[in-house]
Amino acid sequence: MTVGQTRNAGQDGAGRLEEGPLPAETLAELREITTRYPQPRSALLPMLHLVQSVEGRVTARGIEACADILGISAAEVSGVATFYTMYKRRPVGDYHVGVCTNTLCAVMGGDAIFESLKEHLEVGNDETTPYEEGRRSITLEHVECNAACDYAPVVMVNWEFMDNQTPGSAVELVEDLRAGREVRSTRGPRICTWREAERVLAGFPDDRADEGPGAGPASLLGLQIARENDWSAPQSDAAGRTGSPADTKMEAQDTSYSDRARSETRIEESGAEIKGEDAGGKQNPKGGS
Repeated sequence: MTVGQTRNAGQDGAGRLEEGPLPAETLAELREITTRYPQPRSALLPMLHLVQSVEGRVTARGIEACADILGISAAEVSGVATFYTMYKRRPVGDYHVGVCTNTLCAVMGGDAIFESLKEHLEVGNDETTPYEEGRRSITLEHVECNAACDYAPVVMVNWEFMDNQTPGSAVELVEDLRAGREVRSTRGPRICTWREAERVLAGFPDDRADEGPGAGPASLLGLQIARENDWSAPQSDAAGRTGSPADTKMEAQDTSYSDRARSETRIEESGAEIKGEDAGGKQNPKGGS
């Protein structure tokens, strides 16, 4: 095992591939997922999440199992698994910590948070802390926009929001995770392990959906302003169209322009048909035959 494999191993320290087929229970659940969709192939994404919940990553035998159940090639499954960044080909630790380094979060301190965590955990991007007895492992990754700009800078733990972070609070966060202390999302439930979260993404609920707030004041500010000003969404007309009077006027102008363009086109086409003739139908010497 190389140094890189050791660093990217999960809590059990296993950087090796398992041999043989997936457990019978997992295969049964993979087949169950396919029954949720009119076309079984549509089940591939949650099936891959289930593989990760069992294997800690997308493994070769997980790819083969999905391909066999869906009746497609392993190459097709692998193409999906390597396209989406939520599917991992190296072992993920007990907790996946993603630091947003996109524009707004970066400006607000995301880059500084990421650098602080790399230094504190002694790992690089997409690397996992080594196995330590009695300590949980952390996989660190810089990620693109998490659609939480109103709470920048944002860190996500197993895809749950940790809002308004600082370098100091982010270090405290990972230390709580490594020590096994309970951590709650700022807008969500208690943080579970990465494998448990992957099982939820596969469509097997953990009954934590109603824990914690779903949205915060910053996200709801626009709704609050709309209610204070008695604003509402545009109403539909008899034809099912929506929009303000100004929108309707613009639509009328667009229609007028379109009608004129069609009329001019017909005139041009008509002129082409009588090419070479004057208004009286006589032969035009400058035209063709």
